[in-house]
Amino acid sequence: MSLSDLRTLGRTGVRISPFVLGTMNFGARGNTSHEESVALIHRALDAGINTIDTADTYSRGESEIIVGKALAGRRDQVILASKFHNSVDDDPSHRGNSRRWIVRAVEDSLRRLGTDHLDLYQVHRPESITAIDETVGALDDLVRAGKIRYYGTSVFSPAELVEVQWSADRRRWHRAVSEQVPYSLLVRGIERETLPIARKYGLGVLTYGPLAAGWLSGKYRIGADQPASHRADLIPGRFDIDAPANAAKLAAADALARLAEESGLSLIELAIGFAGSHPDVSGIIIGPRTGEHLDTYLRAADVVLESEVLDRIDEIVPPGTYFHERDTGKIPDALADPALRRSA
Repeated sequence: MSLSDLRTLGRTGVRISPFVLGTMNFGARGNTSHEESVALIHRALDAGINTIDTADTYSRGESEIIVGKALAGRRDQVILASKFHNSVDDDPSHRGNSRRWIVRAVEDSLRRLGTDHLDLYQVHRPESITAIDETVGALDDLVRAGKIRYYGTSVFSPAELVEVQWSADRRRWHRAVSEQVPYSLLVRGIERETLPIARKYGLGVLTYGPLAAGWLSGKYRIGADQPASHRADLIPGRFDIDAPANAAKLAAADALARLAEESGLSLIELAIGFAGSHPDVSGIIIGPRTGEHLDTYLRAADVVLESEVLDRIDEIVPPGTYFHERDTGKIPDALADPALRRSA
C-alpha cells in the first residue's frame, strides 16, 4: 500500500487515496485549536491524501467548519464526504433519516463546509422507524439537484445494504455507492457478509478504526497498567481490561503485538498493513488529533504484509471475529430495545 496508489471507490470511477482523513477529532471532542487542525489537514493533503470524511454530528458541526476553513482555495483537490443522522443539537427533531431532516441537514453541512456540493453524502446509521424508500428517495433527489454527487451508508447490516440497493432499483433511483464500517485486526465481523455483499453490488468500502479505538496502539498488553483513553467516556465499558468480555481481546492484542515485534514492525504498522490488505477495502479512515499521530499513520502507509504474517494473524484472530458487540459500530435495535423482543 502506498499513498500514491489510488483506489477506485466501488464502481464510480472516482479515485481516492488509500488513507482517508477522518475529522471526528477536530473540534470540541478532540483538538480544540482550529489553527492546528487546519494545519494538520493541509499536511495530510500535501502528503497525498485526497479524501476527507466528516459528519454534521462531530463536535456539533464544528468539525465541518474546521474542514471548510482548511479547504478554502483547495476544494477542487479533495473528495469531500460528510454524514447525517445523529443529533447535531438538543432539538430531538434535528436528526434522523427522514426526507424532512435530510434536506435541512445537507444545506447546513454545505454552509459549514463552504461548498456547493458534497462528493459523498452518507447515512451515518440506519433507522428502523424510517422507511428505506423515504431515505433513498431524498438522497436521489439531492443527486439530481447537484447537491451531492453520490451517496452511501455507514454501519448498515447486510440485509439493510441489500434493501437500499433494491429500493433504488425498484424506482430507478441512483444506487448507494459505498458503505463505511469498522474494520481492524480485532474487529473482523464484516468479512462474514458485509464485504461479500459489497463485492456483489460494487460498493466501495471505507473502513474506520484500524487501531480498534486504541486497543492496537501497543499500550494494551497483558500485565501492563491500563492506559487512559480519551474515548472511555463515549463508550462505557469498552476499554475496561478487567471486564470479562474484554479478556479475549486483550489476549489477542498482546499476541498481535508479539507477532509485530517478530516481524520487525510496530503494532500500529501491523494494524495498518492488515487493514489495507483486503482487496475489497477502498480506503482506510485515519483520525489523527496531532501532527505526531499523522506522522505515525503516514509511516505505516507503505507496509505490505507477507502471506505468512497474514496467516499468523488468522490464527490469532480468525476471519469474521469480533469480541464485543459495541465494536461492530451499532448494536441492532432488536437487541438493544427490550420492547422489540417482548410482547405487551
